[in-house]
Amino acid sequence: MSPLQQFIQDYPRLFVLTGAGCSTDSGIPDYRDRDGQWKRPPPVSYSAFMHEPATRQRYWARSMIGWPRIGGALPNATHRALARLEQRGQIELLVTQNVDRLHQRAGSERVIDLHGRLDQVRCMSCDWRLPRDDFQRGLTRRNLAWCQLDAATAPDGDADLDGQDFSRFDVPACPRCAGIVKPDVVFFGENVPRERVDAATRAWQSADAVLVVGSSLMVYSGYRFVRAAAEAGKPVAALTMGRTRADPLLNLKVDAACEHALAFLLQEPTDG
Repeated sequence: MSPLQQFIQDYPRLFVLTGAGCSTDSGIPDYRDRDGQWKRPPPVSYSAFMHEPATRQRYWARSMIGWPRIGGALPNATHRALARLEQRGQIELLVTQNVDRLHQRAGSERVIDLHGRLDQVRCMSCDWRLPRDDFQRGLTRRNLAWCQLDAATAPDGDADLDGQDFSRFDVPACPRCAGIVKPDVVFFGENVPRERVDAATRAWQSADAVLVVGSSLMVYSGYRFVRAAAEAGKPVAALTMGRTRADPLLNLKVDAACEHALAFLLQEPTDG
């Protein structure tokens, strides 16, 4: 039995926190290297998106090209393994920092999307909402010339469109109030909704231990739960490639690919 298997056996009610490393096998790139440093420029900030029309044009042009690959991504073995862990009754709550909804598509139900969901857009004035696929059709109709472009996939539905003039990209306003439409995700510099933080806090307090999967924990919004749980005396294990911000707090560190380290969950027979 591996140390990770032993940890999961010893602590039957887990608070699970996941990050980008869960989704790389689904073709969604991550942001950071093994040292926790940015591989690419940081994502757009909330302030820039809300206050700079040129930033919104650039964001939506890149997103229009990148969305089909992200929207069409499928759950991988890591998502399925964690869904199996929930089916065994061992997950108090899964809090994901990802916005791709792949945990839910794999069958997980006890999930909080800490940073929101990319498959939905919302108006920042009147809270009108629309599925991202429907918004994509509107973007496409207004910007047919851009549809011929191809670009490398970047994290979170983005695409690398270097050297383009975004000034003529036509971004739809909210059809109800003409407000700014934004992906229903938490941008850098934007606060995570309090109800998500409170629900996650209650869950780690009720759990026997914390399991981090595929996250460097460099972003405070997720790291705070691990730090608080460790300070409260909860055992913490991390399965991720490379350094994490919480390394000094860990009881167990597994530096390995997520799908390989969790493969035992898919090999074990289901109950009944």
